[in-house]
Amino acid sequence: MRIDKFLKVSRILKRRTVAQEACSAGKVVINGKEVKPSHEVKEGDVVEILYSSGALKFRVLAVKEVVKKDDAQSLYEVIA
Repeated sequence: MRIDKFLKVSRILKRRTVAQEACSAGKVVINGKEVKPSHEVKEGDVVEILYSSGALKFRVLAVKEVVKKDDAQSLYEVIA
């Protein structure tokens, strides 16, 4: 699955266009490497999103096309 779609499906970012903009601006890092919106994400990848106020780092646990709102957090685990 593309990283921009994963960020939307997992509800880490609200809209896919926001995820695409973040990737294009170099604010999304997977396994230590800046990625484009089309980068494929898989289970076990460590993703870091850089915000102006800090960063969110998480590990991908599952990749699913459709997820209910209540189950969205089961797709990833936050790393301190």
